[in-house]
Amino acid sequence: MIRLHVHLVSDSTGETLESVAKACLAQFQDVEAIKHYWPMVRSVGHLDRVMREIAERPGLIVYTLVNGDVRRKLENRAHAMGLPLVSALDPVLDALSQLLGQEAQNRPGGQHKMDAAYFERVEAIHYTIAHDDGALWEEWEEADIVLAGVSRSSKTPTSIYLANRGYKVANIPLVPESPPPAILFNLSHPLIVGLTTSPDRLVQVRRNRLLALKQAPETAYVDPEKVTAELAFARRLFADNGWPVIDVTRRSIEETAAAIMNLLLDWREQQESRG
Repeated sequence: MIRLHVHLVSDSTGETLESVAKACLAQFQDVEAIKHYWPMVRSVGHLDRVMREIAERPGLIVYTLVNGDVRRKLENRAHAMGLPLVSALDPVLDALSQLLGQEAQNRPGGQHKMDAAYFERVEAIHYTIAHDDGALWEEWEEADIVLAGVSRSSKTPTSIYLANRGYKVANIPLVPESPPPAILFNLSHPLIVGLTTSPDRLVQVRRNRLLALKQAPETAYVDPEKVTAELAFARRLFADNGWPVIDVTRRSIEETAAAIMNLLLDWREQQESRG
C-alpha cells in the first residue's frame, strides 16, 4: 500500500479539485491517498500559512488559482521544496482559449456565480428534500423525476445527487401491503424510474441499517424470502406500467444518476417529437 499526501489548493470552494482528485485516484490500486483541502486561498499571506502546513506533510499539490501573484508564489515555493505541482484547469482553459480566440476571465469561483441556474438548483434541492419517502404526493406532477423502489434501494441518495444537478425529484417506497397513491399512475410531467437491486445486496444493506440503529438484525425486514417477494412485487409494478428500470446492485450513486439523466433526455426528446 502506497501512502500519498495530496494537497488541493483552491481560490474557491475546492469542489472542482475534489472531483478531479477523486476521479484520478480511482484509477490506481493500493494507494492510500490522504487529501488535504485548502480552499479560498486568495492572498499571498494565506498561501504562506498553507505552504507551512504542506511542508510538514509533503506530497502532490493540485491547484486552481487565478491570481497571478498567489499562483507564482505557489509555483516557486513548490519548486523550491521539490514538490510535484499540477494546475487542474490549465489544459482545458488553454484549449478553449485557442478555440474561442479569447482569454479566460480571471474570476475565482466563477462556476459558482449566483445566476438563474444556481437558484434553480437550490429550488430543486428544496423540492427534493420535501418530497422524500413518499411525502407530499399531491405535488409530484411538479417533479422532473419520480423514483420508485423498495426500501433501501438508493432512492434518497440518488434523489439528492440529481437535485444537486438541478432536477426536482420525488421518491416513493414500494411496500406490497400498502399500494402507492393513485396519482403515481397518472403523472404526465415527470419521468418515473424504477430502482431495483439483488436480494442478497438488499438484505445486507438493510441488516447494516438495523445494526446502525441498534435494532435487532434478524426481522421480517431482512428475511430473504420476504425481500425477494418485495423485489418481485416492485418489478411487476414497473413492467405493468412500462417504467424504465435501473438495477443499482453494482452501480455507484453517480452511475445510477447518470443513467437516469440519460433516460430523462431520451424521454423528453420522444415527448417533443410527438408534439
